[in-house]
Amino acid sequence: MRTHWPGADALVTLADTGRVSKGAYPERFVLPFSQADLQKLDDKHRAFWLEFGGWFLQYRFMNSVIGKFEKYVRERFGDDIFRNTYTAESLVVRDLTNYSIGPHTDAPHRLLSMLFYCPDDDSRAHLGTSIYMPLDADFRCEGGPHYPHDRFRKVKTMEYRRNSLFAFIKNNYSFHGVGRIDDQNVQRDVLLYDIRVEQHPRESAPAPAPGSGLGLRMLKRLVGGGN
Repeated sequence: MRTHWPGADALVTLADTGRVSKGAYPERFVLPFSQADLQKLDDKHRAFWLEFGGWFLQYRFMNSVIGKFEKYVRERFGDDIFRNTYTAESLVVRDLTNYSIGPHTDAPHRLLSMLFYCPDDDSRAHLGTSIYMPLDADFRCEGGPHYPHDRFRKVKTMEYRRNSLFAFIKNNYSFHGVGRIDDQNVQRDVLLYDIRVEQHPRESAPAPAPGSGLGLRMLKRLVGGGN
């Protein structure tokens, strides 16, 4: 994957994707997994990422991840877990010097996130994403705003090391963020994988039989995957 990591000419600022307001996070550059964006790559790199994305973003992997976190998905949705629609998306991400993002819990449409750390070596382990707790122990956030770091206590930084992964469920206390990157000439490369959830009214799908498990087949039926 490092051999085929996209060059700077294939990346755009996060604001250029329309995901954040214009001028926000100018130190974050990304490559979305879309046909149009992957066409920017040269033949060798494009072939790799098209093949990888064809597996990475398919239902089988997504269903396995949701099944792994089923306990926590049920805590959030109860039996409505069977009425939701789930979709996956991914970004190749490169953060540069001065990047930071305040503690936040992610947008309400987020189900979970996985950050695959992709450095060349382990010399900058301190650049990982951190988990935070609010100084006000009762503070919760449904999602959206990013808050100042001084309103939180950093619990742990998930070290930015090769072949490592940080995964977490979105809830109203899943505060995470990145402190300001002061290292000079740094490139913080991350493969970001998110699962989105769309909630549907109760009448839009039948309730599952009592005691039924989530299961791969059930999820495939809900999201429209193949056998």
